Amino acid sequence: MPGSVMNETGGHPPEPRPEPRGAYNLLGQRLGRKGQETRERILCAALRLIEAAQDAPLTLSSVARAAQVGMTTLYLYFPDLGDLVLAVLERVMDYAGSAFGDRLRVYWPDEALLECTRGFVGAHHQFWRRHARLLLLRNSFEDAGDGRFLQYRNRVSRPLIELLIRQMNGSLEPMNSPVANCAAVLVTTFERLATITTNPIFRLNLTDMGVEQVQAYIDELLDAEAEIIALAVRHQRAAAK
Repeated sequence: MPGSVMNETGGHPPEPRPEPRGAYNLLGQRLGRKGQETRERILCAALRLIEAAQDAPLTLSSVARAAQVGMTTLYLYFPDLGDLVLAVLERVMDYAGSAFGDRLRVYWPDEALLECTRGFVGAHHQFWRRHARLLLLRNSFEDAGDGRFLQYRNRVSRPLIELLIRQMNGSLEPMNSPVANCAAVLVTTFERLATITTNPIFRLNLTDMGVEQVQAYIDELLDAEAEIIALAVRHQRAAAK
C-alpha cells in the first residue's frame, strides 16, 4: 500500500497493561488452566453459533449445549447473554487491526488518497461482512441502551478517530476541534454503512435486483463513502497548512 508508517507521538511511558478481562470468574477466583480452557470453549462455541445460524436465536442455553457445559458452569463465566456477546466481540475485534485498522496507520499520500480510502473502506466492509450477525447483536444491545456496549463502542472508536485525525494532519487535542469532529463523523458514517450493507434485511428489500446487481449497488455505496473520506482528508490537510 502506498505511503509510509506514521510516527507515534512522544509522551509518558506506557502504563502497565491490565489483566485480561477473563482472568477471573464471577466468584473472584483467578482462572487456572482448566478454567481458562472452559472459558475458551464457551467463547468458541458462542462464536460458532453466531456465525453459523442467521435465524436461530442465540441463547445461553444453546451456547452451553454447544460448549458441553452446564448452565451453572456457564454462569460462572458469563452472567448474562450481553456479557457473553461482549466477550465474543472483544475476541473478534482483536483481529480488526490487521483486517482494516492498520490501513489507517499508513499515511495516505495525496497522489494516492482515493486509492487508499477505497482500500480501507473495502477492508472494513469485508471484516464486518464476515461478522455480520455479531454486528447486528452488538447494535441490538446498544439500541436497547445497554451501557456496556455503548462504552465499548466509544472505546474502540477512539483509536480510529485519532488515526483519521493524523491522516488529516490535525492535532489530537482538543478532541472537539473541527478536524476531530470531522473524524468522529466519518467513523460514525462508515460504521453505519457497514451495519446497513451487511444486514440480510437490506438485501431482502432489494427484491427487484439480482444478486450481482445488489453487490454492484453495495460497491457503489462503498465507493461513494471512500470518495467522501478522501474529500474530507484532503480538505482538512489543506486547512492545516
